[in-house]
Amino acid sequence: MLDRLLLSDTDDDEPVYVISVAADLVGVHAQTLRHYERAGLIEPARSDGGIRLFSSRDVRRLRAIALLTGDLGVNLAGVEVIFDLRTQVADLRAEVRQLRSDLRAIRGYLLEDLQARDSGRDKRRRPLLTPVADDS
Repeated sequence: MLDRLLLSDTDDDEPVYVISVAADLVGVHAQTLRHYERAGLIEPARSDGGIRLFSSRDVRRLRAIALLTGDLGVNLAGVEVIFDLRTQVADLRAEVRQLRSDLRAIRGYLLEDLQARDSGRDKRRRPLLTPVADDS
């Protein structure tokens, strides 16, 4: 359910909702949104006059915060930890995807090299793998 609240097909970052409308969309009082902002869980845009403006993405995040705090009983510090962990997991998943892609490419190169050796086309004696610099 949290994924459905935080993820969307559209990444609408345009700040369009004033605090009262955002609060109505989330189902909480405007003061609650101010509290979430003070806690560092949300950072709405500001108009030239200093009025808080929330985007659709902000509203989705606020709904997730309301779900975690209201329905699941998580405190605001816990919400922050959950959001941080979700970000870390997303980053790690992207890294795993890249590593899998790299591994597939390496396997392909190794197979080509082995096939070339087996067919006799490549008479040179060279290592199957060459050392690579660690980029971390």
